[in-house]
Amino acid sequence: MEWTIAITRHGAEAQPVVVIDGFADAARFRDDAAFLSFAPIGAHYPGIRAPVAPRMLHDLLVRLDPVARAVFGVGGLAIADAFYSIVTTPPAALTPIQRLPHFDELSPRRLALLHYLSPDERSGTAFYRHRTTGFESIDATRLAPYRAALDADLLRHGLPGAGYIAGDTPLFERLAVHEGRFNRAILYRSNTLHCADLPTDLALDPDPASGRLTVNTFLDATD
Repeated sequence: MEWTIAITRHGAEAQPVVVIDGFADAARFRDDAAFLSFAPIGAHYPGIRAPVAPRMLHDLLVRLDPVARAVFGVGGLAIADAFYSIVTTPPAALTPIQRLPHFDELSPRRLALLHYLSPDERSGTAFYRHRTTGFESIDATRLAPYRAALDADLLRHGLPGAGYIAGDTPLFERLAVHEGRFNRAILYRSNTLHCADLPTDLALDPDPASGRLTVNTFLDATD
C-alpha cells in the first residue's frame, strides 16, 4: 500500500506533524481488535483499551523509520506502548485533567503514532498552546514552571466545565486540528500539548466495529 505523506508545522515552535493517509491494512487491525477484550488501562485515557501485538506494527515501523529520521532527527524506533483505544467516557464523567490538553512524555525523542480506524471521520486530534507560558511542548526544563502557571490559571479561572475541550479556552489556544480520516495516521512528538477533538454528538460506543477506534503507539528512538 502506497503512503500519501504530508508534513505540517504548527505554532511558534513549529512542531512537526506527519500525516500519512493509506497507512496500513485497516481491515487487519479492525479484525484483530474485534477479538480482543477491552478495559480501562491507565488513569488518564477516557475510555477502554486493549494491547496491540508488536507483530502488527513491525513492518509499519520499518517503513516509518526514515520518515522519523528526516522529520524529527531520530530513528531506530522501538515500541514503548501500543494500544487499541476507544473513547467511551461521557463528558460529565471526565476527570479535571481529562478536560485539558495534555502531553504524554517529557522527552522530545519519544514519538506518538495515532492511527484512526473509525468509519466516523468527524473526530481528530488538536494541538494547543498554553496562554500564560506560551509553551506548546513540555520538556524537563519546562515542567515545573508549566505546572505552577497552570495551577495559578486554575485558581484564577476555575476548573473547565465537564466536557471534552473543543477549541480556544481562557487557558489554552488551539493551534491546529488534524482530521481523523479512516486509515490515516499522524506522527508527532509526544511532549506536545494535544487532545482528541471530538464532535459533541459522538457515539461513545464500546464496540470496536462502530466506536471511535484508534491505535495509539508510543515510540522510543534508540539511535
